[in-house]
Amino acid sequence: MRNVCAIFMKQVNDTLKNKTVLIQFVMFPIMAVVMENLIQPDAVPDGFFVKLFSVMFVGMAPLTCMASILAEEKEKNTLRVLIMSNVSPLQYLIGIGSYVFAACVLGTAVFAITGKYQGKELASYLLIMAAGILLSEIIGAGIGIWGQSQMAATSLTVPVMMLFSFVPMLSNFNESVRKFGSVLYSQQMNEMISGIGKTLPGGKSLAIFAANFLAAVLFFGFAFKKRGLE
Repeated sequence: MRNVCAIFMKQVNDTLKNKTVLIQFVMFPIMAVVMENLIQPDAVPDGFFVKLFSVMFVGMAPLTCMASILAEEKEKNTLRVLIMSNVSPLQYLIGIGSYVFAACVLGTAVFAITGKYQGKELASYLLIMAAGILLSEIIGAGIGIWGQSQMAATSLTVPVMMLFSFVPMLSNFNESVRKFGSVLYSQQMNEMISGIGKTLPGGKSLAIFAANFLAAVLFFGFAFKKRGLE
């Protein structure tokens, strides 16, 4: 735990100096607050921007941050030094993953307050967001491990991030996109969040989410086996 906490605090300090990573955690929550308070209630459905930006946040922030952090530290040989200092790969990944998860939970809290979720609706919203954040982290970690450099990881991250974050947004306005994106966990998140307080998640949605989770774990395992953290 001492090693995990040290990695966690190291990343907190690094993020305060790295505005590129920091903006990933604050951009969408701020946009949701601004849009919900500036757009007239009769122009869009209540909570529209909270739901929209929540899914985009999950599809972008944890994924890009995990990939960027891992790829950067691999390229700078920071990971090699940490492993030689008796920090195991598992401890490192838990430390970084916990940090990204905690930062994303703070953003999620802003969304929840702005969306005025309470009681069971709040619990459902937080559970959906937590599952999505964890899944995005696993995908981002796999990309960060697979990339030989930060530039290579970024080139892989951008199309994946756009797929998971923008398809659910476009699906709100286009039925064809909605059908195409139905196999994505972010699209299922979009439908689950939209159904909070109205309907419970269906078996199909949960099955697709589970399949995405399994695919993410397999991808991460493959990347770790082939490239490792050193």
